[in-house]
Formats: sequence, structure tokens, C-alpha cells
Amino acid sequence: MTDSLKMTISQSASAAARRPFAIRLATASAVAFALCYMPGCKKETTPPVEVTVQAERPERGTISEHITVDAILAPLAQAAIEPKITAPVRKFYVQRGSKVKEGELLAVLENTDLTAAALDNKGSYIAAQAAYDTATKAQVPEDVQKAELDFAQAKANLDLNQSIVNSRKQLFAEGAIPGRDLDTAQAALVQARAAYDTADKHLESMKAVTRESALKAAQGQLSSAEGKLKVADAQVSYSEIHSPISGVVTDRPLFAGETAAAGAPLLTVMDTSSLLAKAHVAQNVVQQMKVGDEARLQVPGVADPVTAKVSLISPALDPGSTTVEVWLKIDNKAGTLKVGTPVKALITGRTVESALKIPREAVITAQDGSKSVMVVGSDGTAHKKAITLGISDDGDVQVLSGVMAADTVITGGAYGLDEGTKVKVGPAEGSDEGKQDASKGGEKD
Repeated sequence: MTDSLKMTISQSASAAARRPFAIRLATASAVAFALCYMPGCKKETTPPVEVTVQAERPERGTISEHITVDAILAPLAQAAIEPKITAPVRKFYVQRGSKVKEGELLAVLENTDLTAAALDNKGSYIAAQAAYDTATKAQVPEDVQKAELDFAQAKANLDLNQSIVNSRKQLFAEGAIPGRDLDTAQAALVQARAAYDTADKHLESMKAVTRESALKAAQGQLSSAEGKLKVADAQVSYSEIHSPISGVVTDRPLFAGETAAAGAPLLTVMDTSSLLAKAHVAQNVVQQMKVGDEARLQVPGVADPVTAKVSLISPALDPGSTTVEVWLKIDNKAGTLKVGTPVKALITGRTVESALKIPREAVITAQDGSKSVMVVGSDGTAHKKAITLGISDDGDVQVLSGVMAADTVITGGAYGLDEGTKVKVGPAEGSDEGKQDASKGGEKD
């Protein structure tokens, strides 16, 4: 290399060294940009974002609608027994918690005065019965018989005087007797006819009116005495308190010797062999229920759900709450459930066989209330589909239209997912399966 060439290179290097750093950087960038567009240079591109989601295909199976309501346990039957009279309690035969049967004697009130009054009325009834027997069996028949005899006698007397008058008329015509004898016979005939008419009318009235009136009068006196006796017996019976139903005594506020007031509860008996869970349900929900539907009750203090059945759906709305009262019947022969306990009832409503169903968490609800799901397309991207839902249970919902059994519905990770987003199906982050996959990947690394 000649000395002049060496000098030229040295001068060029010194000039380059004296250039500012920014100019050198710009020059390098320009060279690099030019090299990128030279033949054979490859352009680097950003890979598309791929979201991991959880997905599954819709299932065919039975689905039942469940209705959750609050209810209160009530007895199958209840009787708050109130005495009809005011009197001190002589004796109680039961305590609170005693099991009783229908018609069993529970308590007796003081009834000495009532018993005496009943005895007095019984005597009056016996006397009225005797008077009725006398009137119907002796007095009235005798009066009728006497009237018949009087009538027969008057008729015989009339016939006799008629024959006397006829014979004297013949004798008077023949001149055998004076006219005075004929006149006497005719006067006797008039008297006999008057007696006959009187006896006839008396007998007729006796048969038609007097006899019937006498019998009614005797019957009225007997009925009056009988009514008074029944009232007295009823007063005595009111002093004896009997159970109208079979069950258990749940309340007894008084003790023996205290005065029981008429109309105030003395004893309360409940039939707790079966209980009723009474709930108020919205009208549109009741339309999905029917008598006989199965139900489960969550009872405080009871670990396992208690089975029940819908036994009554009120035919009318409650005017205050505009809800429908529904009764659920529960077997309680063991006596473990208590009246008045608040419970949570889960009623099984409509059931659909061979329904197409998806998990509830797969459904996306828009602000306008429309329902949709995200499905994984054949190109590996997410697509939104509008759906129509039917009934739902605890975890699944019935799909009436919008998806088919062959679709892959995204059940997790669909929230905020845009249309056409690249997705892959995998376990959710933080799940046991995801942790296992991450652990395996770390071991490989």
C-alpha cells in the first residue's frame, strides 16, 4: 500500500470519528432498513392472540324446573279449645305435650249448679211425659167416647118421640085421643130433636177440633219440658272439655282452680303427625306447579333435606300480597319437625324429557335481556349465537333454539370475548388440571 493511500484512509477514519453520534446512528438505521428490503430478507410479524377457554357440547337429558320459596311449618290440624261457660277449672287430665285422641276428656269445670238444674228439668220432663200419656191414652179417648154415647142417646130419644108423634096422629085422626095428647107428643119431639142436634155438633167438634187440640197441647208441654232438659244437659256437657281432634297438647295457660273465661282459649291441641309448609308464591310461578309435585325442604338444624309434596294450591289470590298460598305436606310421625319453623322449600316444577341443555354459566345476558352463547367455530375462532331458553334447574338450562347438539359451546372465558377471537379449549387458570399442565411444562423446561 502506498503512503498516499494510507494517508487517505487515515484521514477518512479521523473524519468519521469526528462525526456526531446521532449522525452515525441515523446512518446505521438507514443501512439496516435498506438491507431489510434486499432480496432474501424476511419480515417479522406479530403472532395473533389466542385465548384459552373452556367448552363442551350440549347434552340431551331430563331437566326439571326448581322453584325456591320461603315457608313456615304449620300443623295439619289445630284446635284452640274455648269453653262456652265461665267457671273455675275443677281438674285437668292432660299436661302440655300430652298425646290425646279425638273425644278424650281433657278438663272438667265446676258444674254442681248446672247438674242440679239439669236434675230439676229432668223431673219436669218426666211429669210432662206422664201428662202426655194421660191425655193421649185416657182423657181424650174418654171424652170422645162420652160424646159418642150422648149422640147415640139423643138419636134414640129422637126416634122414640118421632114414633110417638106418628102413632098419636093416627089415634087423633080416629078420635081415640084428645088433641092435648098429640100436642104434648109433638113438644117432646121438638125437645128430642134439639138434644140430638146438640149432641151431633158436640161429637163432630170433639172429633175434628177438640181431640186434636188436646193432643197438641199435651205434645207441646212435653216438647217444652224436653227442650229445657236438653239445655240443662248441654250446660253440664259444656263443663266437660273434650278434644275435637287427635294430636298433642301444645298449650295450657291455666292451672286447676283458676277461672276459665268463656271464649278464651283453655287448651290448644295440634295434629303434628304431618305438617304443612305454607308458602306464598307469585302467580306466574304457580302456573308452573300442580298438586303432587315433589319438593325438598331445608330445615334449620336438620342436615339432610326433608321430602314433601304439594298438597294444595289456593284457587284465589291473597288480597293483601296478590300471591297464591301453596301448602307442602311433610310426614312428621317421628316428631322431629316443630310447628312455626321457617324453612326454605325447593319445589320441582315442570319436567322435560330429552331436553337439549347447556350449563347456566355459558349463557350471556345482554342489557336488553336477550340471551346468547359463544361457540367455537370450525376455524378455531369464537362466534356469537342468539338462543332461546326454556326451563332451568340448579346448574343447567334448556335450549329451545339457537344451538345444536354438534356445537361446541364456550362455558368458561366467554365474558368479554369478541367475535372472531382465536380460541383454544383448555382448563381454566388456577384449576387443578391447569396446575398439573403447568407443572409438567416446567419439568420439561
